[in-house]
Amino acid sequence: MPNDHTKSKTYISIGKILNQIPGIIKMTYQGKEREIILNCPFDTRNVDNETVIDWYSQIHLGRTLDDKAALYVKMAKGWTYHAPFGGHDGIQFALGKIFRQGKDFLFPYYRDMLTCLIAGITVDEIILNGLSKEDDIAGGGRHMSNHFAKQSLNIQNVSSCTGNHAQHAAGLARAVKKYGGDEVVYYSGGESASSEGYFWEALNCATLEKLPVIFVIQNNRYAISVPLVQQTANILVSENYSGFKNLKIFNCNGRCPFNSFKTLSAAKRYVESGAGPAIVHADCDRMGAHSNSDPHKLYRSDDELDDAAKRDPMLQLRYIIVKNGIAKEEELIAIEEKNRKTVYEAADRIEKAPNADGSQWNKFIVPEQFAKEYKEPAPKEGTPQVTYLHAINSALKEEFRRNPNTFLWGQDVASKDKGGVFNVTKGMAQEFGDERVFNSPIAENNIVGTANGFSRYRKDIWVVVEGAEFADYFWPAMDQLIECSHDYWRTKGQFAPNVVIRLASGGYIQGGLYHSQNLEGVFTTIPGIRVVSPAFADDAIGLMRNAMRSQGVTVYLEPKFLYNYKNASTIEPNEDFILPFGKAKVRRTGTDISIITYGTACHLSLIAAEELNKEGISVEVVDLRSLNPLDEETILASVEKTNRVVVAHEDKMMGGFGGEIVALITEKAFGKLDAPVMRACSKFSPVGFAKEYEKEILLNTEDIKKTVRKVVSF
Repeated sequence: MPNDHTKSKTYISIGKILNQIPGIIKMTYQGKEREIILNCPFDTRNVDNETVIDWYSQIHLGRTLDDKAALYVKMAKGWTYHAPFGGHDGIQFALGKIFRQGKDFLFPYYRDMLTCLIAGITVDEIILNGLSKEDDIAGGGRHMSNHFAKQSLNIQNVSSCTGNHAQHAAGLARAVKKYGGDEVVYYSGGESASSEGYFWEALNCATLEKLPVIFVIQNNRYAISVPLVQQTANILVSENYSGFKNLKIFNCNGRCPFNSFKTLSAAKRYVESGAGPAIVHADCDRMGAHSNSDPHKLYRSDDELDDAAKRDPMLQLRYIIVKNGIAKEEELIAIEEKNRKTVYEAADRIEKAPNADGSQWNKFIVPEQFAKEYKEPAPKEGTPQVTYLHAINSALKEEFRRNPNTFLWGQDVASKDKGGVFNVTKGMAQEFGDERVFNSPIAENNIVGTANGFSRYRKDIWVVVEGAEFADYFWPAMDQLIECSHDYWRTKGQFAPNVVIRLASGGYIQGGLYHSQNLEGVFTTIPGIRVVSPAFADDAIGLMRNAMRSQGVTVYLEPKFLYNYKNASTIEPNEDFILPFGKAKVRRTGTDISIITYGTACHLSLIAAEELNKEGISVEVVDLRSLNPLDEETILASVEKTNRVVVAHEDKMMGGFGGEIVALITEKAFGKLDAPVMRACSKFSPVGFAKEYEKEILLNTEDIKKTVRKVVSF
């Protein structure tokens, strides 16, 4: 329970925001006498009676649907997650009303039932979502109930990660501006989501670039059980953002649909002028619990809940309609009965619809890749060997020339003659211009999140991001990577972010902490993304071409030691070479033992194999190239041939990707083994900066040879 001081400050803040003296009025609704507080009278001036009645009818329909959802929860028949919207009626109705179906883009949040209903999702479609039916248009029951979406209307499928869709809204608005469109992007969320760092990052890039996006904050003063006074120093949350240049802030009464619509209209005019983004801060009440699983009476007093009920926006509007003679009581009762009939008849239909088909779990995890068949790379006529670094640079430029709907951003990628910290993108800004290649703020979550949003504008868009200057700095973006990973699955194949995330990975450059990590052991545990780590220049080109033509997300790991490593250089392949994901290559044939490897460790393994050959040990080296998907067939064929295996990778042993390979071999080829499968990896330690530390900690050829000898002599 909040202490008295906290509750007092909360109530004082309500008075400050509304600047009204409450007046209690009695009315009858559904045969019961109710008390309401006209603490912010609805302004229906300049609105014709027909519109007022129509708006009330739609709001009442939404509330009837919301009540039906709560009833399903009580009956344990579905809607296992339900966040009631009562008290947010005005702003949600206005947001749904101002949204132009199929033109603008709307990112609703989990409480936005009325918003989505007014924006164009039908009663049937909302119930299909609530009951997690197979025909749910948001995703066929793959996503949490009360998360409404309709891709055909541009109502986006938003995840449960509170407020992270602010990044997607900013990214999509960036695309609108880049393409010269006249659409408006709407983000909707609660006030608590604005405490998240990614909300600030989204505002930062939106104000920097003057993007056409409106951030709607529905402030009901509670983050589940945490009151607003424990979240931010500014009770009027919009005041937190007063220092953002180019940002126009609007405050409105979120209970009143007329005030909310007028405010949103003013914000829309500002955004359409090109001056920058807007915030619409709507003061609301949370009449009910945060959700059906929230026992809100444990932290809210009866008096507070009673006051919230008395400020019921729907009842306030109803009273005004009758009091001012806009409609008679009998007319409203007829409208309300019609709404109840609409909802209950829809419920009867939808309850009979088939439930989600869980047997389809393996559909829509990752989109199909572009490349279908593997061909050995043929040399490009008249070209010398290219370095690993030049190969990636060349492949990117080729793809950008081939597809004008390609974009690249990140840190330092377009600074005059510099192209990233390693110059991998050198020359791209000059050739393709700052409309397609540009620097981003130093905010990794924003880099990936805006790429997700940007790719929603057109299906032929591909975005390449330098996810972080060094892979080690990618951790702040993990939230957005997870978001990208299940977009395709949770929308049932309706949307896949076409994003290639480049990361300079690994050590051997005396980088030390935050400059020498390997992250593939984490990435490969995430369903829904591809993970590749080429070891040679020609493969780097082939995999980049495939990544830039395959729908979905590819994490493209570039072992930075290889950028200018002579042995990683190859003849540049011709234009037809595209390397399929999930296709390994035997780099060296052998008969005594197989080394399964990738990245920098592939080169160390080849050196070790040559030296071991002098000892009479014939080593086969398999370069995975692609970690997810994985070429199980080539791995198992090599195991069957040599009967002994070492897995070598640069990452640490504990939790490294090699453990998955060992498990695969043990499960599917145990009977072919003449010795235990062993791993050669880096030490389970942070990578130190001094050369002496790096030498001791990182995998080296001696580690590989020692492990091979141990397996061979078993």
